[in-house]
Amino acid sequence: MTANVQRSTLDLEPDTVERDLVALVLTVVELLRQLMERQAIRRFDTGELTEEQEERVGMTLMLLEDRMKRLRERYGLRPEDLNLDLGPLGPLLPRD
Repeated sequence: MTANVQRSTLDLEPDTVERDLVALVLTVVELLRQLMERQAIRRFDTGELTEEQEERVGMTLMLLEDRMKRLRERYGLRPEDLNLDLGPLGPLLPRD
């Protein structure tokens, strides 16, 4: 999230509200995308999917990642802007 959201008080500037909301939504979508990717890898490794299903899942994940990148660029967000700090629990998303 942006610096205005990470402070102890919430700064609701009209020009940043949309960007901050998009960042929050993209954070949730990124978390779900990563979970889906891990699940797909597990299913690939166990042989649960046909070759066609593997190709479809792979293409879907690639398209989702591309759309996420476009939205981040549109709103001037970096991947690290989507990683919430959960205090003692650490970051919400794993760091690559």
